[in-house]
Amino acid sequence: MSTLTGTTGKSEFNTSEFNTSEFKPALWTSGDWNAFFGFGTNILVNMLVLTGLLRFVLKMPDSLVFGRILPALGLMMCLSTFYYAYLAYRLAQKTGRNDVCALPSGVSVPHMFIVTFVIMLPITLKTGDPLKGWSAGLVWVFFQSFILMIGGFIAPFIRKITPRAALLGTLAGVSVTFISMRPALEMYMTPQIGLVCFAIILVSWFGGVKYPRGIPAGLVAIAVGMIIAWGSNLFGLGLGGLSVKGVGDAFANFGFSVPLPAVGYVFSGFEFLGIILVTAIPFGIYDLVEAMDNVESAEAAGDEYPTTRVLTADGVVSLIGCLMGNPFINAVYIGHPGWKAMGGRIGYSAATGIMVIVLAWFGIISVLLALVPVVAISPILLYIGMLIGAQAFQTTPVKHAPAIVLALTPHLAAWAKLQIDTMLGSTMNAAATVGGMAADKADAVKAAAIAALPQQGVFYHGLEVMGGGSILGGLILGAIGVFIIERDFEKASGFALVGAVLTYFGFMHGEAVGIGGGFGVTPAVALAYAAMAAGLFAASKLGASEHYAAHPEMLAAPAE
Repeated sequence: MSTLTGTTGKSEFNTSEFNTSEFKPALWTSGDWNAFFGFGTNILVNMLVLTGLLRFVLKMPDSLVFGRILPALGLMMCLSTFYYAYLAYRLAQKTGRNDVCALPSGVSVPHMFIVTFVIMLPITLKTGDPLKGWSAGLVWVFFQSFILMIGGFIAPFIRKITPRAALLGTLAGVSVTFISMRPALEMYMTPQIGLVCFAIILVSWFGGVKYPRGIPAGLVAIAVGMIIAWGSNLFGLGLGGLSVKGVGDAFANFGFSVPLPAVGYVFSGFEFLGIILVTAIPFGIYDLVEAMDNVESAEAAGDEYPTTRVLTADGVVSLIGCLMGNPFINAVYIGHPGWKAMGGRIGYSAATGIMVIVLAWFGIISVLLALVPVVAISPILLYIGMLIGAQAFQTTPVKHAPAIVLALTPHLAAWAKLQIDTMLGSTMNAAATVGGMAADKADAVKAAAIAALPQQGVFYHGLEVMGGGSILGGLILGAIGVFIIERDFEKASGFALVGAVLTYFGFMHGEAVGIGGGFGVTPAVALAYAAMAAGLFAASKLGASEHYAAHPEMLAAPAE
């Protein structure tokens, strides 16, 4: 058996000494047990979080969650992990090495929250129908899949022209608002569990503390949360909302469900296409960049995988999952070098795929959720939000920090508007229910309340305009900020012009995509971006003139 040498993960085998076509890589090694336990726990936690989002945030019926979505999710993840095990086998066979580690993959965690809070939740709240939210999520993945499949050809160009601070800054905006805030609030509603579990995760994942026998911090936090929640029942406190009856009811979802085609639901979600494209395009681009980075990371660890095949595989398995009813996209995970250093090779990936099928198709996740308090999982979500938000500042130049903050602002506006809209909708429904207001007066009362908000210092219309299409808005503003900081006014002008076009058609600063009767969805904002573009372009020319005035020798004819 080969050993790792240095930090590159290169094998000690010399492949020229024997015929690699006859080499049979080991399908399972002792190290695969370590990687399977660690990676399998990671996948399990993600599935618990995902199921909790579907049931408790989106309020989807259990028949949909356990009968349609999870079986399709299990199929997608099984196909993904088996394919990457196959790629690892082929690479091991080609190189004559037994130390090749399969790429880790699963549901994209950042996008799991984005499609939930940015796509499915707003549409569910707006329509009052979780099925509409589900359909919209399917369409989101549908477009993301094709972006991944064709993205191998355009990703390098997008990555080249867009500053990293802009890409990560707008993602940080989503993480701070739509990913971090809700779990943070949930933690403080049940601090006896939430804050304790949060401390367990922080001291390990940020503080570097190792728990006994290498047990993952996420698993420790969930176990401690369970002990506190179930123990509190002995004193009649009921922390976490768990009960023996709930466990019994969970067994009603215990059974066997296979994925069924959901093509009709995919196409019915096209009515929300305008809202979906605003986020699908930029996050599809982010997926491409993330996948390329992770493939490069694996290559640095000694395992060279073809980028195009990886991106295509992510797109294909995501499309299959989508057409079978799964509204979450697949992605290659970061961390390949870690699983390889742990001893993971080929088998851990395939074994994880089998585990996912068992959990998803037999309804076991339902029982686990009845045993685990949701608030014990909330710190994991907050950690993810912290990590994504911090990444924007940690992996970009310090002088770009103001541009990152600028990229955050549209997301703050979008989040604040959602809170106001939800509160107003709930108030109107409550007033109608108790008989304090006629149903036909609800819209008029709501409009009057919104009109009165500026007198209280709440500029609702500003939130509405700035927060519309916040993903692209943050990206454009962040890019303009970066290029102005770098005094590259011509490129800043180009992004401002793109912002004007996107705003004209409603992809930014608008509630719908269109042309607004020929004048644009928000013509004043589009015109302002165009004026900004013209001003920045003029500044670029003025700056060039001043530069040549200070250095006239640069205008001299070149020497013969």
